[in-house]
Amino acid sequence: MNKIRKIFFLNLIFILSSFSLNSEIIDKKINLKDLFIELKNAEYTYDAKKIENKIWDIWSEHNSNEKLTKAMTLGTKHMSNGDYIAAYSIFTKIIEKDPKWAEGWNKRATVSFLMGNYENSLKDIDETLLREPRHFGALSGMGLIYINLNQYEEAIKSYKAAKEIYPLIESGKIIIELKKLIKELEI
Repeated sequence: MNKIRKIFFLNLIFILSSFSLNSEIIDKKINLKDLFIELKNAEYTYDAKKIENKIWDIWSEHNSNEKLTKAMTLGTKHMSNGDYIAAYSIFTKIIEKDPKWAEGWNKRATVSFLMGNYENSLKDIDETLLREPRHFGALSGMGLIYINLNQYEEAIKSYKAAKEIYPLIESGKIIIELKKLIKELEI
């Protein structure tokens, strides 16, 4: 009888701990949904930037694995310090451990861009957007890649998609300049 109670309590603890983890994931998804609504309706750049930062904080934190969050921080630090090979390796390991985490793909896309590997960067952006279609950072990055490839119409499409999600996004201002550039090239 005592053994049955132990098994019951262990199962109960497991169920409760996974419930709390699942509720945390649900809370983050609800919070993201609300933040995207606020972002879309923000009237001032200052307010939009604060909302953007909250979204980035959620994206950058793994929903159930603190080690992956720490690895993300380390990879980002390497990327910021110009150690792209180390950053790429870390982001690849993150993707291998959790291919569902959009930010792992997005960060690897960013470091691929910085290394000049636009093709791989675009592939990782596609993976990011499959997992998080509202990823305005990935869409802006895609626009930047298309500019570097002199594919200005594609860049405009990417920036417009980002502005649809985040109307006050800074990178959206480049659309006007790209349209001027296209007209100049046509002349």
